[in-house]
Amino acid sequence: MQRFLKVPVNPIEIKGSTTVDELVRQFSGISFQARNLGIAVEIWERMLDDDALIFLGLAGAMVPAGMRRVVSFLVKNRFVDCLVSTGANLFHDCHETIGYSHWKGTHQVDDVVLKQESVDRIYDTFASETEFQKTDVFISDFAKGIPQGEPLTTREFLGLLGKELSSVAKDDGILTSAYKAGIPVYCPGLADSSIGIAIAAGQSRQENSVVFDIISDVVETARLATFASSGVVYVGGGLPKNFIQQTEVTATLMGLEAGGHKYAIQVITDPPHWGGLSGCTFEEAQSWGKISPQASKVTVYSDATIAFPIISTALAARRSDNLAKRKLPKFKMGRTLEVSS
Repeated sequence: MQRFLKVPVNPIEIKGSTTVDELVRQFSGISFQARNLGIAVEIWERMLDDDALIFLGLAGAMVPAGMRRVVSFLVKNRFVDCLVSTGANLFHDCHETIGYSHWKGTHQVDDVVLKQESVDRIYDTFASETEFQKTDVFISDFAKGIPQGEPLTTREFLGLLGKELSSVAKDDGILTSAYKAGIPVYCPGLADSSIGIAIAAGQSRQENSVVFDIISDVVETARLATFASSGVVYVGGGLPKNFIQQTEVTATLMGLEAGGHKYAIQVITDPPHWGGLSGCTFEEAQSWGKISPQASKVTVYSDATIAFPIISTALAARRSDNLAKRKLPKFKMGRTLEVSS
């Protein structure tokens, strides 16, 4: 019996002066998802200490929900080294960066009336369709001035967009922060977003002939996964999660040395028993070779708008004095991406 009863649960102690980091440290001593959240911060710290190349997968409507500055902070301060996002999050990032807002709303509303008022709804968040269309025009106009007809990786396109946004930004966002920090951003589902819609609308007017080379995205990220050690952080699942997960499989098929991601954190709400990727466990991913057999890994089952800012805040507090000691992966952004330590 004694081999099981070694570490007691240490009840949380409430004090008015307790910081977020102090609370998260107490989480590590209790149970259920609080403990997993505490472990997530500890694993992220290990990634930084190991100078791992850290991928962040961003799914869901995180920017409309208020997470843009959280991601921007992580990018600016190099808590992550490569971002893979849905196109929707990056469109919403553009929208806020050029000065527009998303609005607090409610799900208890007549959506037909919202349509009549040109208001779009994302659960309890509203957006102005009129303002969205202005962001569409901004992206469509931007697409006119970039290389035409010559295939671009989504990394190249989003780097150029980040540069353009930096010249007009009302507030630093994800793409502007990535551009200034010199880190790659990929969006394998770019067509499945208002960014793709804006480019397509421009092409219908014969204003651009932008072409994307998605396969080079696959090749580049596979090479990134063969860095000395790599780690993954997933906010939600979907396409960003799968795209990062497949890097290890791709690298193997390309004849590169790949043993699975060494560190893995995910914040999700989907359970695994439906068979979808969003709820896929890291143990299942190990069967594919996507996650190392010896990986430090944890899944936090929580609304990301709760867990993600708490994890990021605790991490920022712990690394405020020694983040500069990290040996950062360095990227050379050209037609092809090069990385060095």
